[in-house]
Amino acid sequence: MKWIFFLLTILLTTSRVNSQLITYSETNVDDVRDLKYEIIGKLNGNIHIYKNNNDHYSITLFDAEMKEVSTEKMTFMPNKIINETFLLLSDSFLMFYQYQRKGIVYCMAAKFDNTGKPVGKPIELDTTNVSFLVNNKIYTVINSDDKQKVMVVKIAKPNDDNSDHVTTTLYNSQLQLLKRSEISISMKERNASLSEFVVDNGGDLAFIKSSGTGNSEIVNKLTLITKQALEDSIHLIDPNLKSVYLDDIHLKVDNYNKHYLITSFFSKQRAGHVEGFYFYLWDKTTKKDILNTNIVFNDEFRADAKDENATKDALDDYFLRNIVAKRDGGFVLAAESYSTSTTNNNPFNRWDNFGTPYAGFNNYSVYGSSGMYNPYYRNYGNVNSYFALNIIMLSVDVHGKMEWSNIIHKSQRDESSENYISYGVLNTGDRVHFLFNAQTKREYLLNDQSISPDGQLVRSPAFRGLNEAYEFMPRFGKQTGGRQIVLPCQYRNYICFAKIDY
Repeated sequence: MKWIFFLLTILLTTSRVNSQLITYSETNVDDVRDLKYEIIGKLNGNIHIYKNNNDHYSITLFDAEMKEVSTEKMTFMPNKIINETFLLLSDSFLMFYQYQRKGIVYCMAAKFDNTGKPVGKPIELDTTNVSFLVNNKIYTVINSDDKQKVMVVKIAKPNDDNSDHVTTTLYNSQLQLLKRSEISISMKERNASLSEFVVDNGGDLAFIKSSGTGNSEIVNKLTLITKQALEDSIHLIDPNLKSVYLDDIHLKVDNYNKHYLITSFFSKQRAGHVEGFYFYLWDKTTKKDILNTNIVFNDEFRADAKDENATKDALDDYFLRNIVAKRDGGFVLAAESYSTSTTNNNPFNRWDNFGTPYAGFNNYSVYGSSGMYNPYYRNYGNVNSYFALNIIMLSVDVHGKMEWSNIIHKSQRDESSENYISYGVLNTGDRVHFLFNAQTKREYLLNDQSISPDGQLVRSPAFRGLNEAYEFMPRFGKQTGGRQIVLPCQYRNYICFAKIDY
């Protein structure tokens, strides 16, 4: 029956449209729509993809024609894991995962060569004693932009004081221990929380402590906390927020200029309408801030950015998706309008205390990164409609002045799933391409709109000649070459993958 199935299935389809070559992988009867997967990247000319099929783990390799080269079963894995993440290196990749056995949660690392085979045995990085069944990750694994530093972060909340105890363990790319530190952070403020942990190329750590009143996502007090790689002491910097309220806060490392950038949407009153972006830029060398300002969007920009909203609340559904640091010390931002509606008429919005709808995606560093596809990724209870609308982009110089802005207009809606809305990004050097589905009648058409370094937008025609049986999921795509991206797609009830070469 499997043989007959594969004869009847379109095994391989290749089409050349708009100077792009699209190559589909074959469907696999085991890769049904509830498969968890992550596109790891390309090694030795082959695309490596991790699959978790009902707690059966494997690494599948695809060649340049997206034909399956091999599948390596990960027999060393425990029966069930809590969380997994990957780091692609030049000739290998690392997998970090967590699992619970009885009253202990283990944080582990495994190394794989360029054929997808494990190298040696998994390494135990840390353990935590618990008295309950853990459903969410305890450890957060972060890495530097050059991938030469890896840090494992754990936050404990003792009941006997008003502090968070932060444990950080720094490794090099060979997982050799460089430094272990334990830090105590006072958390006496109302709704205080720690977030946005980043490690720079030197191994230095930075993260944010925020607090506010009312809704815990609305912040009116902010502290930037830094720690040098081989020291245990921390340095606290308190930006003057100048009587504004922040929401959707992100921290970005600029390794070239040795800067830390904090950026966020802001409003002038708690739960007020979004006015624009707040920026705080701190210099590691001088240990001083060089920028503390905001950009207010004018009515013309608001009118262009809005969808069904009035001009005054045109930006209230936008969330930050991408931050790119520029060599001159400036930065480029991209944000997307994202919302949901529910059967009980209780829409998701930024005031509902959910945080960003992109939680779980490590995509605030560079264009083209993605997260793991999980069919149970988010659940708002009785949500029945998802909306992903326009994308706003702006370039800001090191003095906080906006150099250019632009808007990609799109309208995406899905009644049952988030998988086919939002966008993926491919950076080809000369342009940044935004790939997203546009719905016409009852089918999705893959669109490509690109922007140049000076902000010029090119609206390319929709991809033509595509096999209509394949539905793309651009938001889970990953760039695998200078002019190449791999997108997951669904064929009937099965998951497969499409490689697009520009």
